[in-house]
Amino acid sequence: MPATVIHSARVVSGRDTVTDAWVRFDGSLVAARGIGEGWREALSPGDQVTDAAGRHLVPGFIDLHCHGAGGASVEEGDQAIDRVLGVHNAHGTTRSVLSLVTAPVEALADRLETIGRVAASDPRVLGAHLEGPFLDHEFRGAHDPAQLRDADAASVDRLLEAANGCLRQITIAPEHPGGRDAIARFVDAGVAVAVGHTGADFETALAAFDSGASILTHAFNGMRGIHHRAPGPVIAAMHADHVTLEIINDGVHVHPDVVSLAFSGAPGRLALITDAMAAAGAADGEYLLGSLEVIVAGGVARLLAGGSIAGSTLTQDEALRRAVVDSRIPLADAVGALTETPAAAVGRAADLGRLDPGYAADAVLLGDDLSVDAVWGAGARLA
Repeated sequence: MPATVIHSARVVSGRDTVTDAWVRFDGSLVAARGIGEGWREALSPGDQVTDAAGRHLVPGFIDLHCHGAGGASVEEGDQAIDRVLGVHNAHGTTRSVLSLVTAPVEALADRLETIGRVAASDPRVLGAHLEGPFLDHEFRGAHDPAQLRDADAASVDRLLEAANGCLRQITIAPEHPGGRDAIARFVDAGVAVAVGHTGADFETALAAFDSGASILTHAFNGMRGIHHRAPGPVIAAMHADHVTLEIINDGVHVHPDVVSLAFSGAPGRLALITDAMAAAGAADGEYLLGSLEVIVAGGVARLLAGGSIAGSTLTQDEALRRAVVDSRIPLADAVGALTETPAAAVGRAADLGRLDPGYAADAVLLGDDLSVDAVWGAGARLA
């Protein structure tokens, strides 16, 4: 793979902005970085050179929570996963945690094995996220109620065995029998445990975070809201300073001013996710999310039965634009919520989410309107 040099950029990385900057990718890593004309000295014959012409260059976006795109869902296997990744690559996402909706344990085990196999050969896949089956019935959202279950030890062990190290995150309702034990088991296995689709109150959520849970799945959605005498799991997550709060910033799931409030309440700990289902990057119409029928109209996905919001059609570049324009978040902080913060949430802060030497050569070149002009992943041009 030829080396790549991108120069004359406004590099936004590490919640800082450097003008007239350049970076050099050699293989899959950032090899060097500087300012001014120093890139010319780093240039070698055969290098691919991109003039950023003053545009923003940011680390590749990392999505902790993605179910599908382009008419495909990750449950459908290798080819579908490749299609999903391709759609999100075009919108700046270079690394994804692939999310599975609630299903029977053996079906989830099979799907975990597939994701593990893909992740072993495709650097775009960080691993799997089990969004279920250990969820609350009342706050289940678009999860099949017939497949929800308590977190018994045999099921936990079966899922960990099938994952064989590829499970990055699991969402659990901690208030149900077996929930606290499952949190401990998954954390011991190196899995980031998220509280979500839960009826937990403030105290129960805080106890789960004290037990090792470290993510709040799509904050404000699938949980109790904030009340001045019953603050609920969102405030518990803000209180526990090791917890990352996921936000679906599509203008539907969370109001822009509430997004701004969340950035203020948990500075440096928000991760902008898509929670995208198959209709992302595809037309309105009827889809399946797991075993449930979904209708997408005007880009909003809802269950055909009951009308609950069923994931999103969001891409991360849109989440970035909405954060900056609608919620008035400084660009460096919004970029951090797409890069550094999600990388740290799944234990990859040392090699993902920054444009520094030794980090992965993942980058997005953005136009003045924050549209995506070019994407690199592991040093290769993706879009």
